[in-house]
Amino acid sequence: MGAVASAKGLCRVMLPHYTMEDLKAMLAFEHPGAREDGAKFSELAELTRAHFNGSSVSFDSVACDLPAEASFSGRVLRACRQIPCGQTLTYTQLAMKIGQEQAARAVATAMSKNRTPLVIPCHRVVGADGKLHGFSAPGGIPLKKRMLELEKAAR
Repeated sequence: MGAVASAKGLCRVMLPHYTMEDLKAMLAFEHPGAREDGAKFSELAELTRAHFNGSSVSFDSVACDLPAEASFSGRVLRACRQIPCGQTLTYTQLAMKIGQEQAARAVATAMSKNRTPLVIPCHRVVGADGKLHGFSAPGGIPLKKRMLELEKAAR
């Protein structure tokens, strides 16, 4: 797993999937000038490890560098962050949470651009039919399914 933070907070998370060398190369390409600082991410690493080991954890204490609160994406990401562990919402329900009932497709687009998966739990957003759709993180739908199963088992 890899992460990058700005002065405002976490701005990129890459979920466990890659070799360490590939991960470092991708993060260096996306964020030139970023440097390794494991101590800065110790809480995130501990929470992530606990999550993938089946514990119920909250990432609420992890500061994130998100789009402006007034922006559509900013509102969607903040509303998504409020979905409790082990629960899901549909894209329409998330759209309703931000007062944009007809914006389910736009919500799906905002979720697909989430740069901090797991911390902003886009895996908890499902299709109107209750099925798992559109998880753009490496590992795709099988990873989304695993993450949701881990959360439900930890409840």
